[in-house]
Amino acid sequence: MGARLRVGIAGLGRLGWRHAENLALRTRHCDLAAACSPVPAELQRAASQLGVGRLHESFERFVNDPGLDAVVLVTPTSLHADQVIAALQAGKHVFVEKPLALDLPDCERVEAAAREHPRQVAMVGFVRRFDASYAQAKAAVDAGGIGRAFIVRSQTCDRNDESGAFIRFAPTSGGLFMDCSVHDIDLARWMLGNPRAERAFATGTVAIHKGLEPLGDVDNGFATVEFEGGARAVFYASRTFAHGHETSTEVIGTQGKLLVGHGAARDRVVTSDAHGVRHVALADFFERFEGAFAAEMQAFVDACRGERALPLTLADATEATRIGLAITRSLRSGQVEAV
Repeated sequence: MGARLRVGIAGLGRLGWRHAENLALRTRHCDLAAACSPVPAELQRAASQLGVGRLHESFERFVNDPGLDAVVLVTPTSLHADQVIAALQAGKHVFVEKPLALDLPDCERVEAAAREHPRQVAMVGFVRRFDASYAQAKAAVDAGGIGRAFIVRSQTCDRNDESGAFIRFAPTSGGLFMDCSVHDIDLARWMLGNPRAERAFATGTVAIHKGLEPLGDVDNGFATVEFEGGARAVFYASRTFAHGHETSTEVIGTQGKLLVGHGAARDRVVTSDAHGVRHVALADFFERFEGAFAAEMQAFVDACRGERALPLTLADATEATRIGLAITRSLRSGQVEAV
């Protein structure tokens, strides 16, 4: 406490740049001291627009930079486990974007490394836990406002990208459910009190982007997860929405229900004219969760400075991966899969 946290970021793509802006311009008690990217233009942009002074093309030199206390990893998922472990071994606190890894052995390796370095913070980016509306819903559930919560219906639906550019990343993303629904999976466990998942079933279709078919992936998918004790969750994920980004979650309890994010409204303005009644929709996930991303990064910095405990654990991330993998297996097998 007292000293400012010196943070470095690896990965300056679409989301990485947003995290970099938050660290440099909006997060208290920290300095964005370094950046790492194999793309020289991204490093130059970080230097010129955000004033980042230490630039690395090599991840090894970056993670061992003695001028850093913590690192933020916004890199391909296939690299997460090894990079988190390297950061912990280098004495750095580490934030890594979701999912933690694409298989359970890698998740377990990261958990083991974190146990060996108990003084260092290791956090996975489940940003929806830091959204004000989801936090309000969780508080209401915990207070018994809807009785006992036993069903969650949640969706992550992206606006259609007609170019299909995301197909380039599909081979390393883990598929639609691991890339999109992992947030919904984490939310369901959180809202339901972290029950153990037992079985999963999934189905899906390629509505538009035929390039996903050779990869065994889909652009629209549904999944059902059965939890110990009778709780259930239903997930829908889509990459083909016409109107914008729509994330919503319904929590059903024995005495009521809660609905977060219905309608994808950008604001509270509703226009009525000769064309009908309408509102403007959110463009993408970052517009929807811009405040949550800022709060998430502040929580990481505060935890590294010893000012508060993290609200989620690596074990939570491992369980999200475990469930996501079972859903993906079911999509491909057409059978109910054990979790």
